[in-house]
Amino acid sequence: VHQTIILDFALIRNIFRRYLCKEAPYGGELSFSEDSLRDMHNADLCDTLGNLVHRGTNLCKKYCGGIIADVPAPPSPPIDFVKVRESYQAKMDNFELEGGAAIAMQAFRDVNGYLTEEAPWLKKGDEFEEERKIVVRATLEAIYALSHLLLPFIPAGATKIFQKLNTFPKSIADISTDLRNLETGAKVEIGDVLFKKIMSDEELSAADVKKKKNEDYAEAQRRKKEKKAAQNAKSKEAGGDQPDFTKVDIRVGKITKVWHHPEADKLFCEEIDIGEEGGPRQIASGLRANYELSDMQDKMVLVVCNLKASKMVGFESQGMVLAAKSEDGTKVELVTPPEDAAIGERVYIEGLSGDPFSSTQMKKKKVWDKVAKNLKTGEGGVATWDGKEIKTAAGICSAATLVGAPIS
Repeated sequence: VHQTIILDFALIRNIFRRYLCKEAPYGGELSFSEDSLRDMHNADLCDTLGNLVHRGTNLCKKYCGGIIADVPAPPSPPIDFVKVRESYQAKMDNFELEGGAAIAMQAFRDVNGYLTEEAPWLKKGDEFEEERKIVVRATLEAIYALSHLLLPFIPAGATKIFQKLNTFPKSIADISTDLRNLETGAKVEIGDVLFKKIMSDEELSAADVKKKKNEDYAEAQRRKKEKKAAQNAKSKEAGGDQPDFTKVDIRVGKITKVWHHPEADKLFCEEIDIGEEGGPRQIASGLRANYELSDMQDKMVLVVCNLKASKMVGFESQGMVLAAKSEDGTKVELVTPPEDAAIGERVYIEGLSGDPFSSTQMKKKKVWDKVAKNLKTGEGGVATWDGKEIKTAAGICSAATLVGAPIS
């Protein structure tokens, strides 16, 4: 026997019994084909039977605590067992073994279809708890009943199914046709898969290549995680005392295009050049009550660049424009850099240094909330943080007239 189909003795007997019934009709001759045997095994025993049993037992553990649930039968059972049993017995009485096996396997496919269609995993919430359990028990009941039809062909496989369901087989004639044969509260075992797929030499070679790729990928991921952990540790060690202001990436920008948000009366939509190779960023600002479109066009502004992008009435805003607001909220003024400031330049405060955080770090550590508490305008409208002036290489940043106003 070819090496690719030597698995274990009990399994090989099941495979050959099923194969002989399929390929050697009563009174006929067997024309053996390894490819045909492999295809039959993989399609019938693995994809149909093994897959269904594995799904059913796993869902029982997930939704029923690993026992046969005390729930009513479904309005429509997964299969018409009376009809299946009659058709099966007719074939077997006439020594049409493959016909009987085919009827059994088709019934298992029907149960697979029932489970897929009912999809208990999509019935979320406590209100669907009983409905999920009904589907799972109906599936296991059908598996139990149909497994009796497999005993002549794969006795070892059928016996494993009965063991998983902790229920002994009985005479086919004694199986309850309403598919309520399992004892409520009986423990259901998941265990190993019933049958493992048999692969051809070509598939084994491809599997080896895939395994090597997966191992290489896993190793690359491991190194990536180690590098990231080292960087985080270094960053934590070096930036433990980093001033909060330096964690924010505030840059000089120029509004190159501006228009009214089509669905929000208070919002401008803007394209702002901050010197990035990818082009201008789209940003929304709630300034329509304070500025006209003509005021905003070509305006030099300060942009917070390392905030998470957010949707503002359907428009993705990729940053925030800084503005000062009077205490009563009636007056709002943009905080602007000097007219000759370089687009894309990061603003700074003398004596403070540090690399900006990522947008994820900004959100996780709530950096902006901490920084914003100490942002305000000083004398002459100068923008300050914690009383210190915010500058560019060309000079200080400021609001037009507001003094002592918070900036956000």
